[in-house]
Amino acid sequence: MDILLIKTAIYATLIAFLIALVLSPIIIPFLRRLKFGQYQRVDGPQSHLQKEGTPTMGGIMILSSIFITSLFFVNGNSNVIAVLLVTLAFGFIGFLDDFIKVVLKRSRGLNAKQKIVLQVLVAVIFAYYFIYYTNIGTKIIIPFTNRAEWDLGLWFYPFLVFVVVGTVNAVNLTDGLDGLASGVTALVATFFATISLGVATELSPIICATIGSLLGFLLYNAHPARMFMGDTGSLALGGFVVSIALLLKMPLFLIIVGIIYIAEVLSVIIQVASFKLTKKRVFKMAPIHHHFELMGWKETKVVAVFFIITAIACLIGFLAF
Repeated sequence: MDILLIKTAIYATLIAFLIALVLSPIIIPFLRRLKFGQYQRVDGPQSHLQKEGTPTMGGIMILSSIFITSLFFVNGNSNVIAVLLVTLAFGFIGFLDDFIKVVLKRSRGLNAKQKIVLQVLVAVIFAYYFIYYTNIGTKIIIPFTNRAEWDLGLWFYPFLVFVVVGTVNAVNLTDGLDGLASGVTALVATFFATISLGVATELSPIICATIGSLLGFLLYNAHPARMFMGDTGSLALGGFVVSIALLLKMPLFLIIVGIIYIAEVLSVIIQVASFKLTKKRVFKMAPIHHHFELMGWKETKVVAVFFIITAIACLIGFLAF
């Protein structure tokens, strides 16, 4: 590994972490004064009702930390700028959703059609960037094949849009317990940071900036959470994870290292399909983290188990690479 790249990655992590430490005590009271409090579903786990009113939209802090830190390390790199813009774009969609729910007091926020249209629009723009502003091409690395590549040709672009929208929503669904989405994503980002450093790409500073930001956020988001990221944060993190995976030609690795994201979104799909077809539910509640809670697991146990699964999945991801 390049020593300079490693030092840069460490600096990016530390700077983002320190910015998060400084911003969080400022943003939390600010969100409280604006009454940007979390709304809890009455049909959800009863233990979550006590979280009602906890400041949400903490994703603003995550995005601010990533953005400020990235300014030190962009150096005109177009791929880093692309990741930053995709992350901010999805964060803006999440912000609109949070604003409608929290400020305008409409519990559902943006409707499903509005969300999908905006998400597809960002994904299509990212695909355009891939075509005209990178030389990455349409090949993706196949896991467990000693980095053999599969050329998707023209199919790559609809595949890209599908993967972007799917990943963003999967990460969004994972955000339901204190520290869950932030911790899982920090582990996934660490996997991609290690790969990026290993192959000496310029992406490692922004990946490490995100890791530092998430570690700082976790100090306030771990149970009992003093702040939630909201859709502002979860959609942004989804955009970050998937853009990094695509730029490293590793979208298939999300099936491995993002196993928790996959489980969360599949549980919702299975639950909805089962109820529509049979009027019966497979899970006590979806996404699946709520199912385990209703089985009697404490919130902290669910989060810890999901962290462990993600860590093991990342180790398998290294073997697959």
